[in-house]
Amino acid sequence: MTPTEVPPRPTGPVGRASTWLAAWPLWSGYAAAAWSFAYGALGLHWALGGAGFPFGPVALDRMTGSVLEGAPVEVVAPLMAALGLLGGVVGLAMAGRVGRGRARTALLVFGWTAAVGLTLLVPDYSLIGLIAFAPLLLVFAFIGVPGGQALGDVLYWHRTNLVVLFVGGLLWAAATLAHQRRTRAACTNCGRRDGADGRGPSRAALLRWGRWAVVVACLAPLPYEVTRVAWFLGVPLGITDDFLRMMQATPGMLEVGLGCAVASALGGVLTRGLVRPWGEVYPRWIRFRAGRRVPPALAVVPAAVVAVVLVPAGLMNFRGGIVRDTWGLFLPGTLWLVWAAALGAAALTYHLRRRGTCRRCGRGGPADPPREPRLRLRPGA
Repeated sequence: MTPTEVPPRPTGPVGRASTWLAAWPLWSGYAAAAWSFAYGALGLHWALGGAGFPFGPVALDRMTGSVLEGAPVEVVAPLMAALGLLGGVVGLAMAGRVGRGRARTALLVFGWTAAVGLTLLVPDYSLIGLIAFAPLLLVFAFIGVPGGQALGDVLYWHRTNLVVLFVGGLLWAAATLAHQRRTRAACTNCGRRDGADGRGPSRAALLRWGRWAVVVACLAPLPYEVTRVAWFLGVPLGITDDFLRMMQATPGMLEVGLGCAVASALGGVLTRGLVRPWGEVYPRWIRFRAGRRVPPALAVVPAAVVAVVLVPAGLMNFRGGIVRDTWGLFLPGTLWLVWAAALGAAALTYHLRRRGTCRRCGRGGPADPPREPRLRLRPGA
């Protein structure tokens, strides 16, 4: 244990990680190292002329919007191999609790750079699309994709590779966050330190900020939803008539846009739960859970994941440029960056408002009791 570390403060049942997920600070460094070594080996395979380079030339309908699309294999593949090897070493160093002073700074810079690059910069809109249509993809896995297609026509390697890179970025974010907390004498699970309890905004202030964030998160995707519904109804809002006819002649194209708009609208409804009583206590209409507390992770994790995957999708739309006659193609999507920031802020305020005593270190006071949903009584009741 380095001089900057402090051991956890277990108090009875507090201090024992109840699940493997709660122990993420212990294994995330090894996981990031293993992922880096594996992807670095793929980079070496491609550098030596192996098949399957995920950013090479493909048919137009299988191209992605990644910033690496069309990158030369003779340049990118060796770089992937070198970074994979370096990443594996850095991940093992983090897992081994190595790093003080400049060494610690170097490890953190590499880790956060890898996390941001793999999760926010390299992917495209594919991730948010997969999340929106995840229930349908699960059904298609059993009954097949309509139109005579196979599931491989949806999850082809060029697209699946972006998911693999995104998962690697999440592992690097977890490993780097754990190492950063560990080397600043903070709890690796909650980030609290001795002497810092009670600091920060009040729960009332967090709720107030969260409400504003939710309002922005619900308004930002409206232009996207309106344009896609208009196209489905035959109105060329933000596009030319010729482009609308092309989409009408392409099987499933307008339906996909409508599905994304509907998923976005439903997401807005769920987002309101981050500041509403039914986001803390299950309402009466969920009969098998009515009156029980909503686990904070059930709201925070999905909101945080969606906020993260919205960023590369918004950046892809931003790179698409804005043309006067076809502004509806990319301009509404650039607002996803605003949506991502607002949704992330709403999820963060919800997490800070509801978190209680850390089960690992015992720091922090008990969370405020969840707000009971208001019961509407009929006159005379």
